[in-house]
Amino acid sequence: MEPDFGRTKVAIVGLGLMGGSLAAALRKAEACSQVIGVARNANTVRMAQQLSFIHRGTTDLRAGVEDADVVVLATPVRDIITTLDQIGPWLKPGCLVLDVGSSKHAICAAMERLPAQVQPVGGHPMCGKESAGLTVAEPDLYQDRIFVLCPLARTAPEAVQLAQALVQAIGARPLFLEPERHDRLVAIISHLPYLLAVTL
Repeated sequence: MEPDFGRTKVAIVGLGLMGGSLAAALRKAEACSQVIGVARNANTVRMAQQLSFIHRGTTDLRAGVEDADVVVLATPVRDIITTLDQIGPWLKPGCLVLDVGSSKHAICAAMERLPAQVQPVGGHPMCGKESAGLTVAEPDLYQDRIFVLCPLARTAPEAVQLAQALVQAIGARPLFLEPERHDRLVAIISHLPYLLAVTL
């Protein structure tokens, strides 16, 4: 049976451009039952609430994730890895953990260390802006964009379906890749133009 994404509570850790836009997209689509925002700065949480991007927010990481059905980590890669090593004991059984980091091999390796009852899926939406922060977040950032998903061998099919449902709910297009293949492709896409520019 396919999971009912509309009944889920989604916690988003990190309310910058990517996390804020994800929250805004979920709220705009009324895609899930609750969007919980988690940020280090209380002013960021207040702003996200004022913008109606989240239903509720907190600066307490544990309080933000412990009741969630889906946890999305939307911080820099190093912070994602640190957070993965921290939150495992706080997550309820069956919780889906997804991220939006640009490097998948290191993050998916860290996801392997999560407790067995937690369901990990690496993720990388192929979108962004030159500017960063919640002030430039927008609900349509993910619309018609590729969102790479990297399930682990241990990830249950129902969790993969739930991750796919989230991606489709924000208007993005899921693409399944292995972490190593993702990183090779991203390296080519991002580094080749830079090398050509330097050469010219």
